[in-house]
Amino acid sequence: MKPLFKGKHFITLEDWKKSEIDVLLETAKQLKHDFLHNQPTAYLTNKVAFLMFFEQSTRTRNSMEAGIAQLGGTGIFLDTSKMQIAHGESAKDTAKILSSYGHGIACRNCFWEVGNKYLREMAENASVPIMNLQCDLYHPMQGLADLMTIQEVWPDTRRLKVSIIWAYATTHKKPISVPLTQILLFPRYGMDVTIAYPEGYDLPEWAFQKARQNALENGGSLTITHDQEAAYRDADVVIPKNWGSWVNNPSSDVIDELLERGKTWKCTTQRMALAKPGVKYMHALPADRGNEVEDAVIDGPHSIIYQEAENRLHTAKAVMALTMGDK
Repeated sequence: MKPLFKGKHFITLEDWKKSEIDVLLETAKQLKHDFLHNQPTAYLTNKVAFLMFFEQSTRTRNSMEAGIAQLGGTGIFLDTSKMQIAHGESAKDTAKILSSYGHGIACRNCFWEVGNKYLREMAENASVPIMNLQCDLYHPMQGLADLMTIQEVWPDTRRLKVSIIWAYATTHKKPISVPLTQILLFPRYGMDVTIAYPEGYDLPEWAFQKARQNALENGGSLTITHDQEAAYRDADVVIPKNWGSWVNNPSSDVIDELLERGKTWKCTTQRMALAKPGVKYMHALPADRGNEVEDAVIDGPHSIIYQEAENRLHTAKAVMALTMGDK
């Protein structure tokens, strides 16, 4: 495997040409095949990736650690609360030092108006690729896995109706990075994207503008609505997921009056019945079961959440193999 993108940062898929994303997807597909057939994929022998986490993680941490092990390398988990970052060390210094110790740095930092800036500062000072494991604005690893999963069901995604729908949840005030990544990425593959949410849960206007531009250039579309039933109606894919009101309210409080007004925004069997008969339910996980979605839906025949979660492994491997490999 040739490391076609050696040293290229993976902070947002907006920085990657569509043809480059296609290479990532084809590589992930091959790596998935090799994994299922127990074929060796030691493309990163003796390579080290540092995995920095400012927040908790299940799928992201384990897909990266398992992925680099399967590629022949080593992933070193770093809890940033146990690093000198907790005492004020800069992103610049951290990036320069870790670059001299290994071959890639991956980081999750979702703090609002901090995370993406932190990753960009690391990228400016690192001599190895910086990989975004989710920030306040983007989650490219999740977006790539979502796209791979959709393509596995529908190889031709043109005119596919994909609905990204806000859903009620009380676990924590979640980042906007998953829906923002999806509205930017899916129209690039000709999908007709609908985003539905209660008023107050807007994404940044620049993201809507860029998503419309991506749609115009690639034969897709973007529709914004505050009617959840309209989003479910005739949909091929539904992605009901909570996100926080960060754009309008930077407070980290989880439960407030605005959230409680959205209690009826829930994925139910009745709403799924509005979609096409072959509709697929997706979620980045973890789902707030009982609030965001009924068990009958997430555990039902339309759900492809575990296929989606598995693809996090193979897309992560593709990103690492193609950006961290030898010349």
